[in-house]
Amino acid sequence: MFGIFNTTTIPALEQTLSFAQKRHELLAGNLANLDTPGYRAKDLDVGDFQNALAESIDTHQKAIDTGQPLTRDDIRSGPRDAMEQVVYHDQSDVSLEQQVSEVAKNEHMHALAITTMRSQFALLRAAITERA
Repeated sequence: MFGIFNTTTIPALEQTLSFAQKRHELLAGNLANLDTPGYRAKDLDVGDFQNALAESIDTHQKAIDTGQPLTRDDIRSGPRDAMEQVVYHDQSDVSLEQQVSEVAKNEHMHALAITTMRSQFALLRAAITERA
């Protein structure tokens, strides 16, 4: 059953949603600790995640092109590693404006991934039911 999804963007979208969720948790924690003396803001590096996801997609595509079998862990390994690294900012204070801006960007990324995933599922449903 998983083989059906190998040729779609669903695995990449799944990783994007997971990243957005973890990042949102960190950003919410930053806002919750806004007035905590000495608190250092935490965040996940979006660039590192995007690079790891791109590498994972390239590896996935090469495996498909060569006919090599893929497991679910093969697709997830790169992005998962990027999500584990928490970056601490140098300043000890948390900027409300910066955190709210990052939350808004993160929400946009999450919403875009959800919308794209819904479109992918609609295409799959149309293909399965032979409707256009």
